Amino acid sequence: MTKYQAVGIGNAVVDVICRSDDAFLDRMDIEKGVMQLIDAARAEELLTAMANRAQSAGGSVANTIAGLAALGLETGFVGRVRDDELGRSYAHDLTRLGAEFVNPPAPNGALPTSRCMIFVSPDGERSMNTYLGISTELGPDDVPAGVAEAAGLLLLEGYLFDKPDAKTALADAAAACRKAGGKAGISLSDPFCVDRHRADFRALIGDLDYVIGNEHEWASLYEERQLEDALARACEDCDLVICTRSGAGVIIIEEGKRIDVDVTRADPVDTTGAGDQFAAGFLYGLATGAPLDVAGRMGCIAAGEVIGHYGARPETDVKALFAAEGLV
Repeated sequence: MTKYQAVGIGNAVVDVICRSDDAFLDRMDIEKGVMQLIDAARAEELLTAMANRAQSAGGSVANTIAGLAALGLETGFVGRVRDDELGRSYAHDLTRLGAEFVNPPAPNGALPTSRCMIFVSPDGERSMNTYLGISTELGPDDVPAGVAEAAGLLLLEGYLFDKPDAKTALADAAAACRKAGGKAGISLSDPFCVDRHRADFRALIGDLDYVIGNEHEWASLYEERQLEDALARACEDCDLVICTRSGAGVIIIEEGKRIDVDVTRADPVDTTGAGDQFAAGFLYGLATGAPLDVAGRMGCIAAGEVIGHYGARPETDVKALFAAEGLV
Protein backbone atom coordinates (compact mmCIF):
# COMPACT_ATOMS: atom_id res chain seq x y z
CA MET A 1 0.00 0.00 0.00
CA THR A 2 1.26 3.47 -0.89
CA LYS A 3 2.38 5.40 2.19
CA TYR A 4 4.16 8.23 0.42
CA GLN A 5 2.89 10.14 -2.57
CA ALA A 6 6.52 10.94 -3.36
CA VAL A 7 9.92 9.81 -2.09
CA GLY A 8 13.29 11.21 -3.08
CA ILE A 9 16.76 9.70 -2.76
CA GLY A 10 19.61 12.18 -2.96
CA ASN A 11 22.57 13.91 -1.42
CA ALA A 12 21.66 15.46 1.93
CA VAL A 13 23.61 18.71 1.67
CA VAL A 14 23.46 21.75 3.91
CA ASP A 15 23.17 24.76 1.57
CA VAL A 16 25.16 27.82 2.59
CA ILE A 17 24.28 30.81 0.39
CA CYS A 18 25.72 34.30 0.05
CA ARG A 19 25.81 37.09 -2.52
CA SER A 20 28.99 37.70 -4.51
CA ASP A 21 30.25 39.59 -7.54
CA ASP A 22 32.34 38.38 -10.47
CA ALA A 23 35.50 39.91 -9.00
CA PHE A 24 35.05 37.77 -5.87
CA LEU A 25 34.55 34.66 -7.97
CA ASP A 26 37.73 35.40 -9.92
CA ARG A 27 39.70 36.11 -6.77
CA MET A 28 38.56 32.83 -5.17
CA ASP A 29 39.02 30.86 -8.41
CA ILE A 30 35.33 29.87 -8.51
CA GLU A 31 33.93 28.83 -11.90
CA LYS A 32 30.74 30.77 -12.49
CA GLY A 33 27.45 29.02 -13.11
CA VAL A 34 28.44 25.41 -12.50
CA MET A 35 28.60 22.89 -9.66
CA GLN A 36 32.12 21.86 -8.63
CA LEU A 37 33.05 19.07 -6.24
CA ILE A 38 35.62 20.19 -3.68
CA ASP A 39 37.59 18.65 -0.81
CA ALA A 40 37.34 19.40 2.90
CA ALA A 41 40.15 21.99 2.89
CA ARG A 42 38.61 23.92 0.00
CA ALA A 43 35.21 23.75 1.72
CA GLU A 44 36.66 25.34 4.84
CA GLU A 45 38.40 28.03 2.78
CA LEU A 46 35.21 29.02 0.97
CA LEU A 47 33.04 28.84 4.07
CA THR A 48 35.40 31.23 5.86
CA ALA A 49 35.23 33.64 2.92
CA MET A 50 31.41 33.81 2.91
CA ALA A 51 29.91 36.98 4.37
CA ASN A 52 26.25 37.37 5.40
CA ARG A 53 25.55 33.73 4.65
CA ALA A 54 22.24 31.90 5.07
CA GLN A 55 21.97 28.17 5.79
CA SER A 56 19.28 25.53 5.11
CA ALA A 57 18.81 21.82 4.49
CA GLY A 58 19.36 21.27 0.79
CA GLY A 59 20.49 19.02 -1.99
CA SER A 60 18.74 18.90 -5.36
CA VAL A 61 16.18 16.16 -4.74
CA ALA A 62 15.73 17.21 -1.11
CA ASN A 63 14.70 20.66 -2.37
CA THR A 64 12.16 19.01 -4.66
CA ILE A 65 10.76 16.89 -1.85
CA ALA A 66 10.51 19.95 0.39
CA GLY A 67 8.59 21.71 -2.38
CA LEU A 68 6.21 18.76 -2.70
CA ALA A 69 5.71 18.70 1.07
CA ALA A 70 4.87 22.41 1.01
CA LEU A 71 2.24 21.61 -1.64
CA GLY A 72 0.63 19.16 0.77
CA LEU A 73 1.85 15.78 -0.45
CA GLU A 74 2.91 12.96 1.88
CA THR A 75 6.63 12.80 1.21
CA GLY A 76 9.78 11.05 2.38
CA PHE A 77 13.47 11.66 1.78
CA VAL A 78 16.39 9.24 1.89
CA GLY A 79 19.81 10.81 2.41
CA ARG A 80 22.85 10.18 4.55
CA VAL A 81 23.94 12.67 7.22
CA ARG A 82 26.23 12.23 10.20
CA ASP A 83 24.99 12.54 13.75
CA ASP A 84 26.76 15.87 14.14
CA GLU A 85 25.48 19.42 14.55
CA LEU A 86 24.89 19.97 10.84
CA GLY A 87 23.34 16.53 10.38
CA ARG A 88 20.89 16.92 13.23
CA SER A 89 20.01 20.41 12.01
CA TYR A 90 19.44 19.02 8.52
CA ALA A 91 17.06 16.29 9.71
CA HIS A 92 15.14 18.74 11.89
CA ASP A 93 14.83 21.31 9.11
CA LEU A 94 13.50 18.83 6.55
CA THR A 95 11.02 17.38 9.05
CA ARG A 96 9.86 20.88 9.98
CA LEU A 97 9.02 21.47 6.33
CA GLY A 98 6.70 18.45 6.36
CA ALA A 99 8.85 15.74 4.76
CA GLU A 100 9.77 12.57 6.62
CA PHE A 101 13.53 12.04 6.94
CA VAL A 102 13.27 8.27 6.81
CA ASN A 103 16.79 7.26 7.86
CA PRO A 104 18.25 8.76 11.08
CA PRO A 105 21.64 10.51 11.24
CA ALA A 106 24.51 8.00 11.27
CA PRO A 107 26.21 7.91 14.70
CA ASN A 108 29.51 6.41 13.49
CA GLY A 109 30.10 8.12 10.15
CA ALA A 110 33.76 8.69 9.29
CA LEU A 111 32.98 11.83 7.29
CA PRO A 112 31.05 14.96 8.33
CA THR A 113 27.69 16.04 6.98
CA SER A 114 27.86 17.39 3.42
CA ARG A 115 27.66 21.08 2.61
CA CYS A 116 27.42 23.25 -0.51
CA MET A 117 28.67 26.82 -0.68
CA ILE A 118 26.52 28.75 -3.17
CA PHE A 119 27.64 32.14 -4.46
CA VAL A 120 24.88 34.17 -6.13
CA SER A 121 25.99 36.78 -8.67
CA PRO A 122 24.13 40.05 -9.37
CA ASP A 123 22.71 38.51 -12.59
CA GLY A 124 21.12 35.70 -10.55
CA GLU A 125 23.58 33.03 -11.66
CA ARG A 126 24.68 30.64 -8.95
CA SER A 127 28.08 29.01 -8.58
CA MET A 128 28.02 25.93 -6.39
CA ASN A 129 30.96 24.33 -4.60
CA THR A 130 30.03 21.05 -2.96
CA TYR A 131 31.85 19.00 -0.36
CA LEU A 132 29.95 15.72 -0.38
CA GLY A 133 31.27 14.35 2.91
CA ILE A 134 29.19 11.49 4.27
CA SER A 135 26.83 11.59 1.27
CA THR A 136 29.51 9.70 -0.65
CA GLU A 137 28.87 6.70 1.61
CA LEU A 138 25.19 6.30 0.72
CA GLY A 139 24.41 2.75 -0.33
CA PRO A 140 21.61 0.16 -0.40
CA ASP A 141 21.61 -0.18 3.40
CA ASP A 142 20.63 3.48 3.71
CA VAL A 143 17.31 2.89 1.94
CA PRO A 144 15.05 1.49 4.68
CA ALA A 145 13.13 -1.65 3.79
CA GLY A 146 9.73 -0.91 2.30
CA VAL A 147 10.28 2.80 1.59
CA ALA A 148 10.63 2.53 -2.18
CA GLU A 149 7.75 0.07 -2.36
CA ALA A 150 5.57 2.55 -0.45
CA ALA A 151 6.18 5.40 -2.90
CA GLY A 152 3.66 6.45 -5.52
CA LEU A 153 6.46 8.45 -7.17
CA LEU A 154 10.17 7.94 -6.66
CA LEU A 155 12.69 10.61 -7.69
CA LEU A 156 16.39 9.74 -7.92
CA GLU A 157 19.25 12.24 -7.96
CA GLY A 158 21.80 12.05 -10.76
CA TYR A 159 24.56 13.50 -8.59
CA LEU A 160 24.62 10.21 -6.65
CA PHE A 161 26.09 8.45 -9.67
CA ASP A 162 29.54 9.52 -8.52
CA LYS A 163 29.73 6.47 -6.19
CA PRO A 164 29.16 2.78 -7.13
CA ASP A 165 27.23 1.89 -3.95
CA ALA A 166 24.84 4.77 -4.57
CA LYS A 167 24.22 3.61 -8.14
CA THR A 168 23.24 0.21 -6.79
CA ALA A 169 20.96 1.81 -4.21
CA LEU A 170 19.19 3.85 -6.90
CA ALA A 171 18.71 0.92 -9.27
CA ASP A 172 17.41 -1.34 -6.49
CA ALA A 173 15.00 1.34 -5.21
CA ALA A 174 13.66 2.05 -8.70
CA ALA A 175 13.03 -1.63 -9.34
CA ALA A 176 11.27 -2.05 -5.98
CA CYS A 177 9.08 1.02 -6.57
CA ARG A 178 8.01 -0.08 -10.04
CA LYS A 179 7.36 -3.67 -8.93
CA ALA A 180 5.00 -2.33 -6.25
CA GLY A 181 3.10 -0.24 -8.82
CA GLY A 182 4.78 3.15 -8.36
CA LYS A 183 6.56 5.29 -10.94
CA ALA A 184 10.31 5.84 -10.69
CA GLY A 185 12.32 8.56 -12.40
CA ILE A 186 15.52 10.55 -12.20
CA SER A 187 16.74 14.12 -12.40
CA LEU A 188 19.86 14.25 -14.57
CA SER A 189 21.23 16.94 -12.21
CA ASP A 190 24.20 18.38 -14.13
CA PRO A 191 25.78 18.03 -17.60
CA PHE A 192 29.22 17.38 -16.10
CA CYS A 193 27.75 14.60 -13.95
CA VAL A 194 26.21 13.13 -17.11
CA ASP A 195 29.59 13.36 -18.86
CA ARG A 196 31.21 11.35 -16.09
CA HIS A 197 28.61 8.58 -16.04
CA ARG A 198 26.96 8.59 -19.46
CA ALA A 199 26.87 4.82 -19.93
CA ASP A 200 25.39 4.20 -16.48
CA PHE A 201 22.71 6.85 -16.98
CA ARG A 202 21.78 5.38 -20.34
CA ALA A 203 21.55 1.89 -18.84
CA LEU A 204 19.25 3.00 -16.00
CA ILE A 205 16.94 5.23 -18.04
CA GLY A 206 15.49 2.25 -19.88
CA ASP A 207 14.23 0.93 -16.55
CA LEU A 208 12.55 4.17 -15.45
CA ASP A 209 9.15 5.77 -16.05
CA TYR A 210 10.27 9.39 -16.44
CA VAL A 211 13.44 11.48 -16.75
CA ILE A 212 13.79 15.21 -16.05
CA GLY A 213 16.72 17.20 -17.46
CA ASN A 214 17.62 20.52 -19.01
CA GLU A 215 18.71 21.00 -22.59
CA HIS A 216 22.41 20.82 -21.74
CA GLU A 217 22.00 17.58 -19.81
CA TRP A 218 20.03 15.90 -22.60
CA ALA A 219 22.58 17.01 -25.20
CA SER A 220 25.39 15.63 -23.04
CA LEU A 221 23.62 12.34 -22.41
CA TYR A 222 23.30 11.52 -26.10
CA GLU A 223 26.34 13.49 -27.31
CA GLU A 224 24.21 15.38 -29.80
CA ARG A 225 24.74 19.00 -30.85
CA GLN A 226 21.06 19.47 -31.68
CA LEU A 227 18.58 19.21 -28.82
CA GLU A 228 15.89 17.72 -31.07
CA ASP A 229 18.21 14.87 -32.01
CA ALA A 230 18.97 14.19 -28.36
CA LEU A 231 15.28 14.17 -27.41
CA ALA A 232 14.42 11.84 -30.30
CA ARG A 233 16.93 9.35 -28.95
CA ALA A 234 15.68 9.87 -25.41
CA CYS A 235 12.18 8.89 -26.47
CA GLU A 236 13.56 5.56 -27.66
CA ASP A 237 14.79 4.86 -24.13
CA CYS A 238 12.07 6.33 -21.88
CA ASP A 239 8.29 6.75 -22.12
CA LEU A 240 8.16 10.19 -20.47
CA VAL A 241 10.86 12.76 -21.26
CA ILE A 242 10.86 16.24 -19.71
CA CYS A 243 13.25 18.94 -20.94
CA THR A 244 13.54 22.40 -19.39
CA ARG A 245 15.09 25.22 -21.42
CA SER A 246 15.24 28.16 -19.04
CA GLY A 247 13.29 31.03 -20.60
CA ALA A 248 12.60 29.10 -23.82
CA GLY A 249 9.91 26.87 -22.36
CA VAL A 250 9.53 23.20 -21.50
CA ILE A 251 9.24 20.19 -23.78
CA ILE A 252 7.33 17.13 -22.55
CA ILE A 253 7.20 14.00 -24.68
CA GLU A 254 5.16 10.97 -23.66
CA GLU A 255 5.31 7.92 -25.90
CA GLY A 256 6.13 10.11 -28.89
CA LYS A 257 3.44 12.75 -28.23
CA ARG A 258 4.97 16.19 -27.69
CA ILE A 259 3.70 19.02 -25.51
CA ASP A 260 5.33 22.47 -25.47
CA VAL A 261 4.78 24.55 -22.35
CA ASP A 262 5.48 28.28 -22.54
CA VAL A 263 7.13 30.13 -19.68
CA THR A 264 6.78 33.71 -18.53
CA ARG A 265 10.17 35.35 -18.83
CA ALA A 266 11.50 37.13 -15.76
CA ASP A 267 14.81 38.54 -14.60
CA PRO A 268 16.01 36.10 -11.91
CA VAL A 269 17.15 37.23 -8.51
CA ASP A 270 18.71 33.82 -7.83
CA THR A 271 18.44 30.73 -10.03
CA THR A 272 19.32 28.40 -7.15
CA GLY A 273 16.68 25.66 -6.98
CA ALA A 274 14.89 26.58 -10.21
CA GLY A 275 15.20 23.09 -11.64
CA ASP A 276 14.44 21.52 -8.26
CA GLN A 277 11.20 23.45 -7.87
CA PHE A 278 10.22 22.87 -11.50
CA ALA A 279 10.45 19.16 -10.64
CA ALA A 280 8.32 19.74 -7.52
CA GLY A 281 5.58 21.47 -9.48
CA PHE A 282 5.65 18.95 -12.31
CA LEU A 283 5.63 15.93 -10.00
CA TYR A 284 2.80 17.47 -7.97
CA GLY A 285 0.76 17.51 -11.14
CA LEU A 286 1.79 13.94 -11.94
CA ALA A 287 0.94 12.75 -8.42
CA THR A 288 -2.49 14.39 -8.45
CA GLY A 289 -3.50 13.16 -11.89
CA ALA A 290 -3.22 16.46 -13.76
CA PRO A 291 -2.76 16.38 -17.55
CA LEU A 292 0.85 16.68 -18.60
CA ASP A 293 0.44 20.18 -20.00
CA VAL A 294 -0.99 21.29 -16.67
CA ALA A 295 1.80 19.53 -14.76
CA GLY A 296 4.32 21.32 -16.96
CA ARG A 297 2.70 24.65 -16.27
CA MET A 298 2.76 23.89 -12.54
CA GLY A 299 6.47 23.22 -12.81
CA CYS A 300 7.06 26.53 -14.56
CA ILE A 301 5.08 28.45 -11.93
CA ALA A 302 7.01 26.80 -9.08
CA ALA A 303 10.33 27.56 -10.77
CA GLY A 304 9.23 31.14 -11.44
CA GLU A 305 8.44 31.65 -7.78
CA VAL A 306 11.81 30.44 -6.53
CA ILE A 307 13.93 32.53 -8.92
CA GLY A 308 12.22 35.67 -7.60
CA HIS A 309 14.13 35.53 -4.30
CA TYR A 310 17.29 34.15 -2.74
CA GLY A 311 17.30 30.50 -1.74
CA ALA A 312 16.12 27.19 -3.15
CA ARG A 313 12.77 26.87 -1.38
CA PRO A 314 9.46 28.60 -2.12
CA GLU A 315 8.59 31.57 0.08
CA THR A 316 4.96 31.93 -0.99
CA ASP A 317 2.02 29.53 -1.24
CA VAL A 318 2.72 27.87 -4.59
CA LYS A 319 -0.60 26.02 -4.57
CA ALA A 320 -2.32 29.41 -4.35
CA LEU A 321 -0.36 30.42 -7.44
CA PHE A 322 -1.67 27.29 -9.18
CA ALA A 323 -5.19 28.23 -8.14
CA ALA A 324 -4.80 31.75 -9.47
CA GLU A 325 -3.98 30.23 -12.88
CA GLY A 326 -7.00 27.89 -12.68
CA LEU A 327 -4.81 24.78 -12.45
CA VAL A 328 -6.29 23.36 -9.22
